[in-house]
Amino acid sequence: MPQIDDLVLFTQVIEHGSFSKVAEINKITKSVVSKRISKLENELGVQLIYRTTRKLTLTEPGSVLFHRAKEINQVAQSAFDAVTGYSEALSGNIRVSVPTISGELLLAEALSDFCQSHPGLTVEMSMDNHFVDLVSDNFDLVIRTGYLEDSSLIARHIFNSRWMICASPNYIAQFGLPETPKGLLHHNCLGYTQQSTGPFDWLFIRNNNENYTLKVAGNFASDNAAALKKAALKGNGIAYLPTCLIYDELQRGELIEVLPKHSGKVVGIYAVYPYTKKPSKRIQALIEHIRERYMGIKERF
Repeated sequence: MPQIDDLVLFTQVIEHGSFSKVAEINKITKSVVSKRISKLENELGVQLIYRTTRKLTLTEPGSVLFHRAKEINQVAQSAFDAVTGYSEALSGNIRVSVPTISGELLLAEALSDFCQSHPGLTVEMSMDNHFVDLVSDNFDLVIRTGYLEDSSLIARHIFNSRWMICASPNYIAQFGLPETPKGLLHHNCLGYTQQSTGPFDWLFIRNNNENYTLKVAGNFASDNAAALKKAALKGNGIAYLPTCLIYDELQRGELIEVLPKHSGKVVGIYAVYPYTKKPSKRIQALIEHIRERYMGIKERF
């Protein structure tokens, strides 16, 4: 199997158009560069470069490999960049937008602790469940759940949030416990209007791990998950909520998980920032700090 170092060397040769230049950069001889490229070609069983005295030209397989290998090089560089400079003093102001639930449960404390660790840095946090415009609203970083559609933005996956179907003991005592997802069709379900698919389109998983959607119904819906939790606690229906929001109530027995083997909703949590080749050190450091906080209490999510 070809070595990653040889792939990186190959991309350098193409980018600089010269074996001699790459040899100089890597402090090796030109003949070593040539031998390693030939070795790469032999291992892959294809010619990658047409060599003439005047220029180097990519073959068709060489062109394919170059673009893929270049991506590997960029990912590796990004990984190195993410952990370098952490000993440097971080300064300046960071404007961050976070979801209401995560802000109240985790991120308010995490961001304020981050400021304490870096005295020259300030953070301004806004809590909003709607996806803000990073550029026009002048945000440096947004923490959001769901999927990214704007290609001008970069999203780094931080964590996955598992959702649970739940009801109060009083509701279950009065109306019974559904044994299958279709059993929910005979219950009052509480809808979450922030779902792009619709407030009463609930996601389930079959025995073969295939996801499917079932449309339930109920007399109350809201764009605020905390409001749905309150309604469920009052015994007014069955809700589908983030585990982190109802973790304490589940532990105390104030809510009971319903259909635990069937619930299939898992929502990704992402750090989103404007597209740049290399985000600032303070943004990189903050994203890593947030990721570590989520990992530290992953049982609640």
